[in-house]
Amino acid sequence: MSLDYEQQYYSDKIQYIVGCDEAGRGCLLGPVVAGAVILPKDFKCDLINDSKQLSEKQREEAYQIIKENAIAWAVAEISPQEIDKINILNASRKAMIEAMSKLNHQIDMILTDAVKIKTDLPFEAIIKGDAKAMCIAAASIMAKVTRDHICYELDKKYPEYQIAKHKGYGTKLHMDLLEKYGPNKEIYRMTYAPIKKFFIEKVSLF
Repeated sequence: MSLDYEQQYYSDKIQYIVGCDEAGRGCLLGPVVAGAVILPKDFKCDLINDSKQLSEKQREEAYQIIKENAIAWAVAEISPQEIDKINILNASRKAMIEAMSKLNHQIDMILTDAVKIKTDLPFEAIIKGDAKAMCIAAASIMAKVTRDHICYELDKKYPEYQIAKHKGYGTKLHMDLLEKYGPNKEIYRMTYAPIKKFFIEKVSLF
């Protein structure tokens, strides 16, 4: 599938299209991170794709290419504590809005990967947008790589959870380590069912 969805929108009035996407929505720990990217109209790069389709090495390489070639880019993160307060969908929206506000650049249109946001600008939430629009794919890469880097730092601080290996997803290794050490309120999303259930079960034992 070619990533040229946004090309249909360029006109005299629409020159700067920002793509937005998030990473870490389904994770049990750490922040949700959103990326916002404005690419040149004629920008092309075969490496850029939905971040989930790329290896970690490819994402890191694409991350550098985007940084060097984007008209503007930014990322924003929402903490697990705030995710618990406002829910993950609202946190994803908030992260996207914050990332766009950090661009400090004119925006003529917004494209997101399925998430609807309130805006007065021309806007479209595209299902599987990170596999259709180059700017959304770029945003997904910036968000994913940024979040991975955050996870590596969390891994250093909380080595018992081996976060660098699972990046916060509910893998068997991760769940086994949770059984052993229990969830840490500093980094875990306590309202997520696997964590909430685990926490209630642990508390009820005492």
